[in-house]
Amino acid sequence: MEHIILKGPEVHFTDEEFFSFCQHNSELDIERKANREIIIMSPTGSLTDFYNTKIIVQLEQWNEENQLGLVFDSFAGFTLPDGSVKSPDASWVSVKRWKSLTSSQQEKFAPICPEFIVELKSKTDSLAELTVKMNEWIKNGVQLGWLIDPAKELAYIFRPYQLDEKIEGFNQLLLGDSVLPGLVFQLAKLRYS
Repeated sequence: MEHIILKGPEVHFTDEEFFSFCQHNSELDIERKANREIIIMSPTGSLTDFYNTKIIVQLEQWNEENQLGLVFDSFAGFTLPDGSVKSPDASWVSVKRWKSLTSSQQEKFAPICPEFIVELKSKTDSLAELTVKMNEWIKNGVQLGWLIDPAKELAYIFRPYQLDEKIEGFNQLLLGDSVLPGLVFQLAKLRYS
């Protein structure tokens, strides 16, 4: 993963300061680790954004039919129980949990862990680092997570208290389990050629 990590007491912002820092640097992809280190990543490439759009479209179509929650893209940041602030490539939060937040909480980096997230692996990402990140999501409360590697046509499924599952080939389907009931995600739609 190509990124810069800012360390030291001078970058240990309060939540308000961190939100403001991110707003003033909106051209960058910024996350915060649980230990308060700030990770600055370059914006995604065009192809990664293409894949992300395909994921969001399928997720939103399912959500429109079921009206069970809210779908978020890669610009949404969430403050997780461990204090980190992360922005998955796609995520979903149930209506009940979203409505438990105040409007002020909803407008910033919502202090909630999505029930479902998707992370995309780009060619410069390390699978080992992304696997660690997926496990951090699970530890913070994600019930279902997909790590998708479009270049190799692989998907990894992460669930609490279960071994990770590897799906080979974009001729396969991913299911939403009980988290996203009835979702049948077509990996083939991520192919562009």
